[in-house]
Amino acid sequence: MIVLIAPEKDIPNEIELLHQLFQEGLEYYHLRKPFKDYQEHCDYLNAIDSKYHNRIVVHLHHELINDYPLKGLHFQEQMRIDHIDNPGQYFKKLNMYGKTISSSFHDPQVLEDCEFEFDYHLLSPVFTSISKKGYEGKGFNVNHSTKLIIGMGGITYTNIAETLSLGFRGIGVLGGVWNMDNPIQSFISLKTAYEQACMEKRQAQLKNNTKGN
Repeated sequence: MIVLIAPEKDIPNEIELLHQLFQEGLEYYHLRKPFKDYQEHCDYLNAIDSKYHNRIVVHLHHELINDYPLKGLHFQEQMRIDHIDNPGQYFKKLNMYGKTISSSFHDPQVLEDCEFEFDYHLLSPVFTSISKKGYEGKGFNVNHSTKLIIGMGGITYTNIAETLSLGFRGIGVLGGVWNMDNPIQSFISLKTAYEQACMEKRQAQLKNNTKGN
């Protein structure tokens, strides 16, 4: 599972690049544009081919899910703290049938203690961030957890195997794609490395199971 976070500020040819990323197999695109209002979010979504809307998760203006066939909603940390204690009330006016619900965490214990059943969780920073200066990696190990946790922060094709060995069941990227000279090729390299690391991990697990028998 690869989650790509949108760049905070628009970059040149962003929609064109995004279409190419979807064509290369991007399945989870987290639309996080903190400087865009509701109408600007609509304009952004309207610029994207509607066949890709079901791969988009929105961080802000959750009511967009009533007007677009989106993949789901994401709760950033403060929004989760503010609203998730009374989730029934929050979701009452939202069309959530078949949609994903995810959230961001920066402390594995807080994640583990969270009683709300998110479909997946973004935990950061695993490694030192590419896009945020001074955001030092903490090398979280989540092998003990049964929750679906996606590792974020400083993820590149060179440390994906290490990320999976720490118990993460997917990767989240931002700077590892958008801050690169060729975002499309960077995503392809990440995807190839991720698929290879997943295959090697499965093979190792099968080998260990065989030995155990």
